[in-house]
Amino acid sequence: MVLGIRREDKNRWERRVALTPSHVKRLIRETGARVLVQPSNTRIFNNSSFERAGAKIEEDLTKADAILGIKEVPIDKLIANKTYMLFSHTHKGQAYNMDSLREFLGRNIRLIDYELMTDQKGKRLVLFGTHAGYAGMIDGLHGLGQRLLALGYNSPLIHMGQAHVYPNLECVATKLRHVADIISDQGLPDAFAPMVFTFTGAGNVTKGARAIFDRLPHDNITVDELPKIVADRFNPRYKNRLLALQVSAQDYVERIDGGSYDRAEYREFPDRYRSVFAQKIAPYTTMLVNGIYWESRYPRLMTTKDLADIQRRRELKSRMLAIADISCDIGGSLEFMSHASTIDSPFFYVDAVNGVEHKDIEKPGVQINSIDNLPTELPFEASKHFGDSLYPYAKALALGNLSDPVLSRAVICQNGKLEAPHAHLEKNLAAAHGIRVADTRRKRVLLVGSGMVSQPLVDYLARSRDTDITVASNNLDEARSLACQFPNTQAMQLDISDTRGLDASVRGSDVVVSLIPAPLHPQLADAAIRNGRHMVTASYISPEMESLNCRARDASVTILNEIGLDPGIDHCSAMKIIDEAKSRGATVRSFISWCGGLTAPECSANELGYKFSWSPRGVLTAGLNAAKFKINKLERTIESGSLFAQKFGRVPLFPGFAFEGLANRDSLQYADIYGLKLNDMDTMFRGTLRYRGFAEILDAMYELGMLSLDNAVRMTPFEFLASRINLEPGQFDLSQIAHALATRLNTTPTSPLVSRLITAFSEFGMLDPAHRAIHAPTHLDFMSHILQSSLKFTSGERDMVCLFHEFGIEEPSGEYNVHTSSMVAYGDAESGETAMARTVGVPAAIATRLLLEGKIQTRGVIRPTIGEIYQPLLER
Repeated sequence: MVLGIRREDKNRWERRVALTPSHVKRLIRETGARVLVQPSNTRIFNNSSFERAGAKIEEDLTKADAILGIKEVPIDKLIANKTYMLFSHTHKGQAYNMDSLREFLGRNIRLIDYELMTDQKGKRLVLFGTHAGYAGMIDGLHGLGQRLLALGYNSPLIHMGQAHVYPNLECVATKLRHVADIISDQGLPDAFAPMVFTFTGAGNVTKGARAIFDRLPHDNITVDELPKIVADRFNPRYKNRLLALQVSAQDYVERIDGGSYDRAEYREFPDRYRSVFAQKIAPYTTMLVNGIYWESRYPRLMTTKDLADIQRRRELKSRMLAIADISCDIGGSLEFMSHASTIDSPFFYVDAVNGVEHKDIEKPGVQINSIDNLPTELPFEASKHFGDSLYPYAKALALGNLSDPVLSRAVICQNGKLEAPHAHLEKNLAAAHGIRVADTRRKRVLLVGSGMVSQPLVDYLARSRDTDITVASNNLDEARSLACQFPNTQAMQLDISDTRGLDASVRGSDVVVSLIPAPLHPQLADAAIRNGRHMVTASYISPEMESLNCRARDASVTILNEIGLDPGIDHCSAMKIIDEAKSRGATVRSFISWCGGLTAPECSANELGYKFSWSPRGVLTAGLNAAKFKINKLERTIESGSLFAQKFGRVPLFPGFAFEGLANRDSLQYADIYGLKLNDMDTMFRGTLRYRGFAEILDAMYELGMLSLDNAVRMTPFEFLASRINLEPGQFDLSQIAHALATRLNTTPTSPLVSRLITAFSEFGMLDPAHRAIHAPTHLDFMSHILQSSLKFTSGERDMVCLFHEFGIEEPSGEYNVHTSSMVAYGDAESGETAMARTVGVPAAIATRLLLEGKIQTRGVIRPTIGEIYQPLLER
């Protein structure tokens, strides 16, 4: 008999051998067999060591009667009419190896599989299991340490290397002692306490894994203890100790029809049971170490849906961080384990919510280590152990004793036919099984701007974990502060005046979102058009932006504007009612829209009745706009600078709110934008809501020149006030200030207006001469700086937005009806998220998502006034 030992070629890491030189020497001596060994420069035992043992180094194994290997043989290297002894990974009908099984049959090969070498009771006799457990646990600890660091947490596990970096198990033991000392001295990250390692299986794989794990400080726990332990997660005892949970089938399966677990019944009728691992154990598990043997007739430990359900629960973000799937059963007990990883690339990540696999350690997903040749990371000891167990059956093979019961039980096919115990594989061979390849194409969003509105926008987009978000800002620290809160999100510094850098950033995205100051939007839109990328912004369409319309259409680019609150949600809700009226033949005779970003009533105790959750500059400049509108068939115009003076003193939308209002820009243009006929309308008005008293203070500030867009300013707030009211040097008395104010505003020092202004300037911090100087490009920017610092929301305070539409609609019958649409939203005082940021950021984010999904097909510079935008946006 001639035995051949093939060179392993599945990957460069496979350094194991089925028989060591000492085994070969013994085999030759005891059986007289000839042994041919394919040369290898990577095998743990070199060629000369086999030659010294009496083997012949031979590339061509066609002279061998039987060929021994470890891993699967490439189909093109199979030699017909031979006996092969190896791990074929076919006997469970693994779809990915059915082509190989078909070739074994077609080439008349006798296939003997190590996995099927068992005693009469079915216990495996030849296996690497213990060493797979050693290496799998070492790699699992290494991977978890890396994952924790990627999540922003140092841990003692960061010091663990992969198994292959250690020359032998003695070196591993030394490293584990060092890590154990660090755990005892410095502890584990509080955010992940308690760290529960759940072990499945009771065979050699799990025993090997426990042999490694048990060298670390730990306590053994039971399933029943899990809820209490996690509820007590901040107990100091979990700071310096890991928790080990050993589970068996009775812990994670239950009878579908109720009743107690019966081991014999489960083995005979597994279809009567279902797994509750995902509900009972996984929500408490930090790392799953999977070592179970699984067959398709048994319920899976976890399905992909189970994993998705866990990953959707934000309170479980510190659970199911990693899986060391030492059993490496592709599509087996863990449905989402789709492929074997490699020693070169040991980890991949499964985001079951979005059906995505990836290899980015910083992105969402459970980390999976599924190396199918783990023992080769410990090749010397693994080969010696394996050869010791294989030797009796290799000897029987060398003697031609194929009737040996262990060998005969391990034969899957011979003489071109499947053996009777494996006849069921015919259906696997016949079926056209495809391996699902996850769609890893990711969507890319470039968010330019990191200010107040950015957080809700990123929060919404980051929920779809197929999307990578880059927050680009000229304030890198602010961008990083935002990005670090969300998965799939990174920060970068961007100067939009750097055309080359801007183009590179835009090209690297699918959609650009602009949350920078409105005057800069056209510059960014120009870059988006130049690079063929869509863009979203919440700001009004300016003449400069409108001028880009033809270029955008020609480039098949969508520049979606006015998609915040006002403008934004107001457009969407208005167009829904208008289009519905038109669809039934009705005519809109009147349209009144009010919207305001306000302070919640309980937080409005200042003279303006206002605090800033939005840019103060935007609020102040809006008051300088001219306005046009139509009320009761009369068109009216308010000139620039007169908006505050010509306020609407009472806006009785809701009895509980004391609103006043300001006309909002050119309302008349929206008749055309909304598809209405202005000549057929009695009223067309859009206005901004404020609490009563706001306009009086702002109008006085305007009259004092505090809102001027001319002249740079560098002075203290008090000096600025003094310059605006012609206060003489050294005049600090309130009566002197009152007299100066009265003179400038042509009123009396005792008038209510003067009293209110002095109180307001005091609240603004403008009456304190000791304040530091401020440098601003204009008077308005100076006041914007003051208001942002003096009227900002404090902890526990919240803002409010109010949107109200009133439509007068004449039905085809001539009947006249009034329809209203309203929204009142409050900020979250606990989290600090403002209603303004949410109602601007979320619509912009939804619009971005619609563009990413290809749901918006209209091109050019547009608003959300078309059904393909406003309908899905309102639904979402």
